[in-house]
Amino acid sequence: MADRNELTDPGPATPDTSDWTWVVTRRCPDCGFDPNEVSPLAVTEVVRDDKRRYAAVLGRADVRARPAAGVWSPLEYSCHVRDVCDVMRGRLEQILAGGGHETVRFANWDQDAAADEGAYWRSDPGVVRGELEAAFDAAAEAFDRPDGDEWNWAGLRSDGSEFTARTLGLYFLHDLTHHLWDVRG
Repeated sequence: MADRNELTDPGPATPDTSDWTWVVTRRCPDCGFDPNEVSPLAVTEVVRDDKRRYAAVLGRADVRARPAAGVWSPLEYSCHVRDVCDVMRGRLEQILAGGGHETVRFANWDQDAAADEGAYWRSDPGVVRGELEAAFDAAAEAFDRPDGDEWNWAGLRSDGSEFTARTLGLYFLHDLTHHLWDVRG
């Protein structure tokens, strides 16, 4: 594999400006994720299973190859998923810390800016694997915490989309599932 200093910047990926919030209520026609088939109690199980699947993706020979111009490579998707784990864990922790007394507000997270600033394309797959596994473990532990009515406590994204701990978990699982579909993991 080429030295990371010899890699050529593939340029930014095409930004995804879609509103994916609908995936918490209906099946995704692309990846097949169906929120109606997932219990909040299954979030941790799915996260732990997906950790192994992403680790396998990072071991592939084509991990740096972009399938098309403007589309992330499996490595870049894995970096994104690592960060998604941290963002969703943080948002869930924020909901739980709010104690259900108020709708907490999430800070904005720009996934495209994170990819550019983090130079995902330049990352070392072995390092990302360790970071990804740690992020998956922390997210699984966080989603193991809510109990009973806590799943209904709310948070508000910066664009005004409202989530409960439950729908945040569904949104998170769709992201993991969809990106495995993206990389054919």
